[in-house]
Amino acid sequence: MHDADHSAADKDGHGLSALDGERRPLVALAVGMLVAFCLLLAGLQGWSAWRAYQDVQDDSRVATMNMARALATHAETSIRLGDAVLAEMVERIEHDGLGEAATARLTGRLRGITHEVGELHGLFVYGPDGKWLTSSLPRPMQGNNFDREYFQFHLLHTGHGTHVGVPVRSRSTGAWILPLSRRIEGPDGSFAGVALATLNLGWFGRFYDSFDVGQKGTILLALDNGTLIYRRPFRDEQVGMDIRSASIWQRVQRDGYVGSVVEAPRIDNIERIYSYRHVQGFPLFVATGLATDEVFAGWRRTTMQTTVLGAAAMLVLACGGVILVRQIRIRERLERDLRQVSVSLKRHNASLQNLADSDALTGLANRRLFEDRLVSEYERARRSGAPFALIMADVDHFKQYNDRYGHPAGDECLRKVAGAIECSTRRPADLAARYGGEEFAVILADTDLTGANAVADTIRAAVAALDLRHADNPTGRVTLSMGLYVGHPALAERNDPLAWVDVADRLLYEAKDAGRNRVVSREGHEAAA
Repeated sequence: MHDADHSAADKDGHGLSALDGERRPLVALAVGMLVAFCLLLAGLQGWSAWRAYQDVQDDSRVATMNMARALATHAETSIRLGDAVLAEMVERIEHDGLGEAATARLTGRLRGITHEVGELHGLFVYGPDGKWLTSSLPRPMQGNNFDREYFQFHLLHTGHGTHVGVPVRSRSTGAWILPLSRRIEGPDGSFAGVALATLNLGWFGRFYDSFDVGQKGTILLALDNGTLIYRRPFRDEQVGMDIRSASIWQRVQRDGYVGSVVEAPRIDNIERIYSYRHVQGFPLFVATGLATDEVFAGWRRTTMQTTVLGAAAMLVLACGGVILVRQIRIRERLERDLRQVSVSLKRHNASLQNLADSDALTGLANRRLFEDRLVSEYERARRSGAPFALIMADVDHFKQYNDRYGHPAGDECLRKVAGAIECSTRRPADLAARYGGEEFAVILADTDLTGANAVADTIRAAVAALDLRHADNPTGRVTLSMGLYVGHPALAERNDPLAWVDVADRLLYEAKDAGRNRVVSREGHEAAA
């Protein structure tokens, strides 16, 4: 008897010595896994921050492109309106002349147009010597416009189109205006004067102020020749500035109709995300820019918060790792106490059994418990004569989901889907289980076809309500396909409850073949039918 005891003690001693030998590699493995997990967490945070940065930049670029489109449309509409008015003026003058009666009618018409059209500052007619002939103003004008750029342009060019001139201060009101002009010709084709429509730059300013470009954002309108017409924020001395040395003007001339760029102009050295667009049919372009420090302010704040939280999480992991290593190192002492805690271990058998019956990822019942419950529910229904239902459900296009978003996201998706299924099956007798991979199974005791279909629809709606993004699913969101079989075991000729899984599985594949995101159900008396 004593020899047997010594032999057992020697055996235990050799076992503990072996644990000492294994302890160091186990500690190294734990430390390595901890470091790897921290690196993975840091990498995921970095990747997430970069993706968020790209998304913010893309959204800002889309916003500025949309603003540039709206600004170009506004400028084109305003100038085309002035062009149409000028065309009518020139046609009237060249057809009716400028006799006293014709001039009176024309003056009344000009005043009516100016009163109705807010963009127009004024309408004017000048003779070949630059003197005022008539206008929309209520009082006669003094002075001569022979020296104006637009007047000299038409004096030297015989074209009949509308000329967009450089911005000038109105001699009648002192306001900044954008002149639009057309050449007037006599019956012999000689130069007979200029018809002028002026657009109030304040009108453009009020429209530009309606856009939210932040405190440091900008909007500008300029001629193709590099003359600045208007810039927000508005500065009086900048009107008419030559911006040909500016990178935006150079890029418009080089790249053409529309584009986007991130630059810091020399005029204020503020980096912005710019979008620009040429005004169709006229020698102008518009550009709008959002300051990058304002665009990315929220991103920087969020990134800083997540970085702090990530660092805190890694610190917690490090503390946990230290505790884990200590636990490994006292493993030898715990081994000596195993026999003393055997009674305590028996008390935990129930909780261990529960863990053995649960799926580690989703917390639902695992396949082993599902099959045991299926057999017991089948026998109970066979004895009572009541029906019961079996649902087999599968996440649509889950492989593509894993391929696109990664396995961690796939696991999270399965957890959320499992939660939706579990919340939809609240009766104590019902059982929701993870059957394997992305497939789930639900046992509904004492349930007919109508009730089972209602539960299946509830499950499908609950998964849809999760609103999980799934780019490779035609619906754009995560969905379920389900096969539902309701049977009456008391009427079945064969006693094979596991065959019900095959029937429900076939119905599931019918749902997938029919287009997914649906329930295919059937009621029968024999699973093999």
